[in-house]
Amino acid sequence: MKDRTERESIVNNSPGHSKSSAKPHSCCAPRTHQEERVPEEPLSGSPSFELESKTSDAARPLVSLPPATFLMGTDYANGFPEDGEGPVRPVSLSAFEIDTFPVTNADFAVFVEQAGYRTEAESFGWSFVFWSHILPERFETVVENTAAHTPWWCKVPGAFWKHPEGPGSNIDQRLNHPVVHVSWNDAVAYAVWASKELPTEAQWEYGARGGLEQKLYPWGDDLIPNGQHRCNIWQGQFPVDDTAEDGFAGTCPVDAFPQNGHGLYSATGNVWEWCTDWFHTSFSSSICKDPPGPTTGRAKVMKGGSFLCHASYCNRYRVAARTSNTPDSSASNIGFRCVRNAERLR
Repeated sequence: MKDRTERESIVNNSPGHSKSSAKPHSCCAPRTHQEERVPEEPLSGSPSFELESKTSDAARPLVSLPPATFLMGTDYANGFPEDGEGPVRPVSLSAFEIDTFPVTNADFAVFVEQAGYRTEAESFGWSFVFWSHILPERFETVVENTAAHTPWWCKVPGAFWKHPEGPGSNIDQRLNHPVVHVSWNDAVAYAVWASKELPTEAQWEYGARGGLEQKLYPWGDDLIPNGQHRCNIWQGQFPVDDTAEDGFAGTCPVDAFPQNGHGLYSATGNVWEWCTDWFHTSFSSSICKDPPGPTTGRAKVMKGGSFLCHASYCNRYRVAARTSNTPDSSASNIGFRCVRNAERLR
């Protein structure tokens, strides 16, 4: 069995462990299929849109946001322009409601039971787990089976939402943590069942900004205001030592940190959140109304960063930051929240 020192050596000697290397992408969330699929190809495990919606969503709190215009994107000097973070542009949105919290394990369990749903991670038989979270007795069997250039991501047989680190792990003490190991397709299936939708990137960013204009984080420009941690991200040396100064190494309860000005919790850090948009990186500076994103694409937008984000490598826990992943991908740091759009509010 490999000990901690041997594990660190494997990760430290990886070709991707360098800030000077190519744009850090897979560190954020690895792809189930490294080659992106063409849009016309049917997606494996695409959700059935004939799922029966549940009759009530009263237990799931939402925040109502009136029509508004805000400045989306950023020209932040330490951002990732190649990700399409800019230019800063005015966006006008119709009224919508957005989940106060990311979808939790408890929420997803109700969906699975009532809809009889099986996630894509279960169908594939594995999902990605961060290397140091793998149970010690299982590490040796999966450590060599890693994502290209990022060996901190390991393909763990039997890892899925109910067993986040694989067989032997459970969510018994994490029912109020965000559900993970959900693909975009899984998230859409949940949204259909709940009579909701995934947020557009614009909706997500407006909600996450909490009414502030062009600030880095939902609470302002200072990451740790008055020495108080406001989100669950990585502290220490990525990817070998998470000191958990914010109180958590891994996911945390969705209400562990204060809400933003719009009443949203866990808008940055904790887990990446799927958006409905296809990912692209070319934007106009002209005002647009309810932008839906491109009609086709190869990967879907994810926002918010996760517990693995660190300033030295993946500084994407800023509200304007963005990344993408293929719709069938899942990992231990990917979750989602939903919205209810204006047409459903009438």
